[in-house]
Amino acid sequence: MNNGIFVVSLDFELHWGGFEKWPIKDYEPYFLNTRNVIPELLTLFQFHQVHATWATVGMLFHDSRESLQRSTPEPRPSYKEPSLSAYHYIEHHGIGDSELKDPFHFAGTLVKKIIETPLQELGSHTFAHYYCNEPGQTVTQFTADLQAAQRSALLFGKKLKSLVFPRNQFNEEYLKACFREGFIAVRDNPADWFWSIKSTRRESVWKRLNRGLDAYLPIGRKNTYRIDSLSCHPGLPVRIPASRLLRPYRRRDWFFNNLKISRIRSEMSRAAVNGEIYHLWWHPHNFGNYPKESLQGLKQILDHFALCGERYGMKSFSMGEVADLVINKHKHEF
Repeated sequence: MNNGIFVVSLDFELHWGGFEKWPIKDYEPYFLNTRNVIPELLTLFQFHQVHATWATVGMLFHDSRESLQRSTPEPRPSYKEPSLSAYHYIEHHGIGDSELKDPFHFAGTLVKKIIETPLQELGSHTFAHYYCNEPGQTVTQFTADLQAAQRSALLFGKKLKSLVFPRNQFNEEYLKACFREGFIAVRDNPADWFWSIKSTRRESVWKRLNRGLDAYLPIGRKNTYRIDSLSCHPGLPVRIPASRLLRPYRRRDWFFNNLKISRIRSEMSRAAVNGEIYHLWWHPHNFGNYPKESLQGLKQILDHFALCGERYGMKSFSMGEVADLVINKHKHEF
């Protein structure tokens, strides 16, 4: 029987993850907490030997406006709703000249820490938090965005091979573009209907409610799976489904916080016992409001991973490493 595999992916975005809806003046402490928590996350991952994929917005790779502008792509996304564009935000709201002056839109020093930490994979969350299902944009614009992300990674001598679609707007038509630009792994959404995200706007409350409830109650389908279920097709990246979003800590809610962690540990145990993959993901900024409590919850999860490793031989792999396993297996079969 195969060993179970624990996959962790993080959507690292800071303010680029919600510039169109989060006034930065209201979120400065939140994102400063996020920056402070990232070194602690890296320490935890290193201690527990966790191979994590940091799907990072390409704009964060830079430490100055001048550096960012040198990597900016053409053409840029022509969303029907202009406010969804990071370039529209820069033009109308402005950003600082450097990471020192604007730690919410630049994060070169943190990217360097990620690269320097053993077992961590630097991945992509596109260059400008690109929305693949929004009206007006095109696959040509998406390709230019991916090329800008790869140019930015070269600042650190890296070539990105794992990608996470912003807002989980998974678009199958764009997969060939991902592969052409060097990406061999993409994070897929769970198979449940409430994870089919067509737009970042005007999504039904009922769908969001079901996503939230599923963190605590068994609403969705079985979310662990065997590596043999992952396909490898010429010219396409390997699609690695997410299993569970680690939702933010809730203040004064002992019951639901513990129920959430218990559910994750139970699913992780199932994957370990059955030799399956369990793919946990979240945003570093999800720890921004309650860093101490959030880190404590993660520690419980990682301690359980260690237990699953001791009892059942569960291992940790990044998204890129899972894709390599699938691709190599496919080569041997043919």
